[in-house]
Amino acid sequence: MSDSEMSEMSEFSSLVERIERGEVPMKSIERELICPICQELFTHPLILPCQHSVCHKCVRELLLPSHDDSISTDAGSESSNPGSPRARVPSPSMERLERLVRSASLRRSFGGRGSISSPGWRRSSVTPRVTTFPCPGCQHDIDLGERGISMLFRNFTLESIVERYRQAARAAVAIMCNVCKPPVQEATKSCMDCKASFCNECFKMNHPWGTPKAQHEYVGPTTNFRPKVLMCPEHEMEKVNMYCEVCRRPVCHLCKLGGSHANHRVTSMSSAYKILKEKLSKSIHYLISKEDQVRTQISELDVLIRHTEENGQLAERCANEHFEHLFETLQERRTEMLRSIEQSRNLRVERLRAQVEEYQGMLENSGLVGYAQEVLKETDQSCFVQTAKLLHVRIQKATESLKTFQPAATPSFEEFVLDTSKEEILLKELSFSGVPEPPVIDLSRCCVYNEGLIHWRLSEDSLPTDHHIVEFRKLGSEEEEEQESRWSASERVYGCSTVLSDLSSDSRYAFRVRSCRNGVFSPYSPEVTLHTPPAPVFGFLFNEKCGFSAERLQLSKRRDSVESVAGMSLLLSAERVQTGSYICLDYIIGDTGISHGRHYWAFRVQPDSYMIKVGVASDSKLTEWFHNPRDTSSPRYDHDSGHDSGSEDTCFEVSLPFTLVTVGMGRLFIPKASTAAGDHSSRVLPMPQRIGVCLDYDAGRVFFYDADSMRCLYERAVDCSGTMFPAFGLLGGGAVHLEEFITAKRLSYM
Repeated sequence: MSDSEMSEMSEFSSLVERIERGEVPMKSIERELICPICQELFTHPLILPCQHSVCHKCVRELLLPSHDDSISTDAGSESSNPGSPRARVPSPSMERLERLVRSASLRRSFGGRGSISSPGWRRSSVTPRVTTFPCPGCQHDIDLGERGISMLFRNFTLESIVERYRQAARAAVAIMCNVCKPPVQEATKSCMDCKASFCNECFKMNHPWGTPKAQHEYVGPTTNFRPKVLMCPEHEMEKVNMYCEVCRRPVCHLCKLGGSHANHRVTSMSSAYKILKEKLSKSIHYLISKEDQVRTQISELDVLIRHTEENGQLAERCANEHFEHLFETLQERRTEMLRSIEQSRNLRVERLRAQVEEYQGMLENSGLVGYAQEVLKETDQSCFVQTAKLLHVRIQKATESLKTFQPAATPSFEEFVLDTSKEEILLKELSFSGVPEPPVIDLSRCCVYNEGLIHWRLSEDSLPTDHHIVEFRKLGSEEEEEQESRWSASERVYGCSTVLSDLSSDSRYAFRVRSCRNGVFSPYSPEVTLHTPPAPVFGFLFNEKCGFSAERLQLSKRRDSVESVAGMSLLLSAERVQTGSYICLDYIIGDTGISHGRHYWAFRVQPDSYMIKVGVASDSKLTEWFHNPRDTSSPRYDHDSGHDSGSEDTCFEVSLPFTLVTVGMGRLFIPKASTAAGDHSSRVLPMPQRIGVCLDYDAGRVFFYDADSMRCLYERAVDCSGTMFPAFGLLGGGAVHLEEFITAKRLSYM
């Protein structure tokens, strides 16, 4: 162990000692000692397979109130201690537990994993015992199987820390001797073998020198007695002495020999203890060394809390102002409409009353008829004619109105009936949850190949969205970048990924995404830039008929992956070699050749590959390779072999019918003559996750790229007099995987 590791271990040990001496306040770790179900201090905590801890009784009541699984509860349990620092309840609330499981079931149902039975609950067809439930900490399904609670380990470390916390909280309450006769003395020691506390005199009497009891382990006064040896829950008589790295739990040798961990990778308990303790020590040391940074971030969070409260109050005031403005507008329109209705009503009533008075004049001895009757009594002809002429006109009008009766005004007010259905819909669609949070484009899952594949993610606490819109634009001149109108938008996307077509080759594109919920759009995501391949993508598969060695190369069924394995034939041929450095490269090519144009393809080389050559070769060179004896192929044979023989330096400028670049052991090696003399560091580059090759047949040049960043790593001339093929040479263990074409998966919605 190095000096730095030793110092870290010593610091960790000192931290543990400080906690045990009480120098680190136990109150500060209280939140880590609370059961997530009952929200009380842990009581006999059990470790779930997901590594979270839950009280034994909480799991028991969650599975079945009348569960007959049990563990021995030693004397001095928490319920017998009235001095507990927290108020206790007899048992966790079953209503809370059922609500927890129901909420987890609903989440899984909406996530598409629902079934006919309630998710998260699986009952036997014979008994109603629940065997699967969601972890209250991470919501992962916990399957206890047929053994139920008995398969879970008891978390004695956490139990001891909880007990120390209780003791620190009730320091004034002394632990009394369990053996003394009245008057009982205060205990000074607790025996972990006897599971009892003693005063000095009683301890000496019960543990005399020269007897086996004198070898008992004793600690300070405590009420927490745990077994000295951890036993296997599946094989109750066996001690755990190994650690399963797959299940991340201690196991015994029977579990490894024929139990459920037979095919799992295990390590010794001492090795696991050392590794985990070193990891924990380093993590604690790192956190302690970053204390100033943590305090700075806490200050920043405090500022954010204050700003959040202020902005929340500001948002409330703005909302009130908006609604008050709406109320005022509605009140104005209401007042105006009521005034219009009143004016129309008064005018209509006035007209109808005038019409009533007119018709009342047609009655006998009243109004017009009475006046006409009096005129008829006139005997002077000239006076009668003078008056009767106008009267006759009025009588005729009254007669015509009587024949064609028509009210002077309609009683209906239909023109004042409002249709506010659209406005009501708009008001109901108002989103009170605020603007959706912007998504974030996940560059690790984005790819531009024959098409553009864009992935994004939403924050964990974001609300469901209706759809997303992806926008992109081609980056070029400054004028193009300044014109926002050049953004192109995709159709509505209902998932978290989409495929964009018709992107130009050898171009840089900017992408951004925004979400929509209830008609309200989120801000745009931060823009990301991706570079399209320098040429149209060339599609091919590995050729299983040309250069393929079934003894040393394994081809996938789809012929898009090839793996080199060290077979028996290579071992036998190596056995005959006494001196020299003769190696054998197994070549394989693409099933499609190139005779014109500019083409690009990409692939992944397995990171632990020993040596792989990638590039292009003409049909004439391939014939030479495939007809030479395998055991005479030397690393000095080809000029572009990647070997530092110096032969390739003299003919680097010569246009050869092939070009290969060596990749292996996590590195990419640039041919020596392409760099400055003696500069070996610039020749060795980290191996990209994806490698791209671009062949310009007409120009006679080949380019090698980092396919993720589209950075050109190496280029040189190549003789393209014949048909060129993608070529690969493999030696030792290694694999090459061709890049899959990006295809759009479109969903049809009924």
